[in-house]
Amino acid sequence: MRIKKVGVVGAGTMGSGIAALLASAGVPVVLLDIPGKEDPLEFVKRGLERAKKAKPAAFMRKDRAELITIGNTRDDLELLKDVDWVIEAIIEKLEPKQELYARLEEILPEHAIVSSNTSGIPMKALLEGRSEGFKKRFLGTHFFNPPRYLHLLEIIPTPHTDPAVLEAVENFGDRILGKGLVRAKDVPGFIANRLGVYGMLQAVALMEKHDLTIDEVDALTGPLIGRPKSAIFRTADLTGLDVLKMVAEELARTTGEDFSLPGWVQKVIDGGCLGDKTKCGFYKKEGKEIYTLDWKTLEYKPREKPKIPGVDEAKQLPLPKRITAVLDLPSKYGAFMRDLFAVSSHYTLAKTPEIAYDIVSVDRALGWGFGWRMGPFEQMDAVGLDKTAELIEAAGLEKPELLAKAEGAFYKKEGARRQMLALEGGYVPVPERPGVIEIQILKDTGKIVKESKDARLYDLGDGVLLLEFRTKMGALGEGIFKLLDYGMKYIEQNDLAGLVIGREDERAFSAGANLALILMLAQEGEWDELEMAVKLFQKSTMRLREAPFPVVVAPFGLTLGGGCEMTLHADRVQAAAESYIGLVEVGVGLIPAGGGTKELLFRFTEDLAPYVGAEADPFAAVKRAFEVIAMAKTSTSALEAFEIGYLQKGDRISMNKDRLIADAKQRVLDLAPDYVSPVRGKITALGKEALGNLKYAIWSFREAGQITDHEVRIASELAYVLSGGDGPPRQVSEWDILDLEREAFLKLLGTRKTQERIAHTLKTGKPLRN
Repeated sequence: MRIKKVGVVGAGTMGSGIAALLASAGVPVVLLDIPGKEDPLEFVKRGLERAKKAKPAAFMRKDRAELITIGNTRDDLELLKDVDWVIEAIIEKLEPKQELYARLEEILPEHAIVSSNTSGIPMKALLEGRSEGFKKRFLGTHFFNPPRYLHLLEIIPTPHTDPAVLEAVENFGDRILGKGLVRAKDVPGFIANRLGVYGMLQAVALMEKHDLTIDEVDALTGPLIGRPKSAIFRTADLTGLDVLKMVAEELARTTGEDFSLPGWVQKVIDGGCLGDKTKCGFYKKEGKEIYTLDWKTLEYKPREKPKIPGVDEAKQLPLPKRITAVLDLPSKYGAFMRDLFAVSSHYTLAKTPEIAYDIVSVDRALGWGFGWRMGPFEQMDAVGLDKTAELIEAAGLEKPELLAKAEGAFYKKEGARRQMLALEGGYVPVPERPGVIEIQILKDTGKIVKESKDARLYDLGDGVLLLEFRTKMGALGEGIFKLLDYGMKYIEQNDLAGLVIGREDERAFSAGANLALILMLAQEGEWDELEMAVKLFQKSTMRLREAPFPVVVAPFGLTLGGGCEMTLHADRVQAAAESYIGLVEVGVGLIPAGGGTKELLFRFTEDLAPYVGAEADPFAAVKRAFEVIAMAKTSTSALEAFEIGYLQKGDRISMNKDRLIADAKQRVLDLAPDYVSPVRGKITALGKEALGNLKYAIWSFREAGQITDHEVRIASELAYVLSGGDGPPRQVSEWDILDLEREAFLKLLGTRKTQERIAHTLKTGKPLRN
């Protein structure tokens, strides 16, 4: 059963976001909404425009919106006649959904799948009155907002769902949409919302009990315990206080449990402050200033960074120990965290058998849907089950049956396999995820070939090695380059298939070179050492290009500066869809010197080669490279990286980041049998003519007040390199440009203003324009 075209009914925030994700994946979409009074397409147009203007962007590339055909549910339901799957995302009320399904049943082809994106209405209620044929091709598919960025897709099959339908939707969701799939039981709230919303509301209630501020709660419940920066209250603002209220009320109605919001929150909602969409909620932004709501007075005060005793020390610990440490914070802060841990753990333990098929589904749902780095069962293991039981008892709660069944931990290792507590008791293997290579499993199964503090080499099997960066944010330095050299020699000596360069991290493949070390060496005047370091980087990237075996780089997230340069020199790139690739060195007063400047010049010149002398001006390649580097263009997705030129024909995208390393390994194996090292000839450097053109453009920007004097200096050094100097046109090799690149980099590094830029970025994380 193949899904080629999808319909989405409902163009609200969720429906338009789902449609944008589908179109970004290259899937044609029909998007419908109810008719407007004057313009029948009023609401669907509004939804599509919302998706086009969304921040962060809902589309991975703007032109993918062209894959969406719009209509209304009164006049255009026939547009769904040739779709393979219809996703219903209309108002969260039972009757309108049932009415829509009755109409869909009359017009859809017999093979067409229908699913609901409801966040909590039971599937069995939605199916009342439908035929057996409809029931077989119906299920729940609960996306999380924003659909492009949140990894979780909860799948809710019914007793009637055809296994072939379930398999088709799961394969499509995994491979085409890039989702992390979790099967949930057909109960209110499913898994993530049931547990996540409960935890959020408990945090609000406990804030009152322990007399904390909103700023203090968010400081305690964000990255400190492995959760997103948005923590509790910022997350609520992003979601919308009205949406939180609606979900809470529906959960209270359908479960009979207490999901009530405090009265003061209702007053905030009644006052029209619903979060980001109304520019006020628990937080309010005015200009560049952020204000926080005082929940006692309902007035806004300047946002504070709380000084909580013990937090700075806890931040230095690895996450499992950090979670334990925050429970021991002094005074009301520790008391708040202990209570929150106890009530949340107790609820998770009590409800898991009701809502999930196993404990790993709970951990994955909270990780993928709410951005937790450790799921609740993993957290309880980190704290220790005896300590967890003590805290639950201290909170006046009974010991849950699932906790009593656990024998020391919820997860255990048995040989190479990770075991988990089964809901009925005893331990079973954690289900494998076919097509996914996990680095932790490589470690557990003894696949490390060689390691240092900065990097590791793993044996991926089938003659493929993996080089993993272990540094913070994938910062590149000598330790990584030395292990890369070792790995490449090892592959040659043992006649292996090839190399993958990749890693697992929440944020970054590599944010570039180690700027702190570079600045220190510059300030100490260690210029010979710096030149050797830059040359080592250049030699390393060139070795990737010239290796007698295929090298595939697997970037994701932040792939900046040196990370981008490593990517540019691979035989092939297997990029995660969410790859933010850019040569951003000008932001710290430098130019790319790991081969990035050279590579774009050669790449864009070679692109024009078939047309030069006929239709193309060779200066266009120089100009394009100059604009990309001087403007520090960074892709907002892997799709956009193709437009900029960081990715090229032959490179591929993995929509599902979990599959990235496995996909990259397969690319190596595809290339290996008849692999021949690429041979690159010389190009013509245009010299003083190109340099003159670029300098005129730089002068124009300065006259218009758009760049500073130091930016003129940076741009001029870049122009000199891309022109191949200021002489007549000449034939240049890659190393001719690399030498110029290195010289310009060191010149700029020697300036006071560049050093100021680097220092400012290291201190604040933001660029300085001086």
